[in-house]
This record gives sequence, C-alpha cells and structure tokens, in this order.
Amino acid sequence: QKQLVESGGGWVQPGGSMRLSCVASGFTLDYYAMGWFRQAPGKEREAVSCININSRAGTNYGDAVKGRFTISRDNARNTVYLQMNSMKVDDTGVYYCVANVECNDHPYSWNTPAASWGPGTQVTVSS
Repeated sequence: QKQLVESGGGWVQPGGSMRLSCVASGFTLDYYAMGWFRQAPGKEREAVSCININSRAGTNYGDAVKGRFTISRDNARNTVYLQMNSMKVDDTGVYYCVANVECNDHPYSWNTPAASWGPGTQVTVSS
C-alpha cells in the first residue's frame, strides 16, 4: 500500500526555521517527482515546492517561498525534505507531501490526477 507520512511540523516564531520530512512506504520515491503543497484555513491550496526525479534536473518554488525554502530528496532513505527558513506568519498551514507531481516552473500545473498525497502536518508560525 502506497503511503506518505509527513513529520516535523509544529510551532515556530516568525523568523525561525523548521524542517519537514516525508517518508514513503510501499513504493520507491526514486521514480517520482515530488512536491510540497500547503493550505491555510479559509485559503486555497498553494503549491510550495517540487523536485524532479533527478535532483540535478531541477527544483521549483512558489513565489511566496522563493529564497527562504529549500526542497531536497534522499532516495536512499526514501525521504523528501522541506527546509523552511525566515518563516513568516503567512507560512502557517497544513503542509502536504505529494508524489508524482509534474515539476516545472508553473506551480498551478504541479498536481496531477495520478498524484499521491500524504495526510499533512500542521505548521504554525506565530509570536
């Protein structure tokens, strides 16, 4: 059974850092482009970042997080990470790990009908 599980969420003050992890079970991440999405209460779901099957083939970021967030993957550990720095109150939301995205420079196209989603982890940025 394919499963993605996010971890590392919690509370952080503005300006702080946090790293999210996403571990896959039941399948190998090596063959999939991976992404992170988020959704804040009352707001639409937002594409955060994605990484291609081959990390050297590139990563992409939503405008709101460029220069602050970094996505990476460790295929040996079947894990994808999202390092979040200089966090803002607007970064608050549920963060979802997604497998089998279309990773390009058009965030609105990242999600695909074949994508698999994790249950999400809550991130709260407040003072």
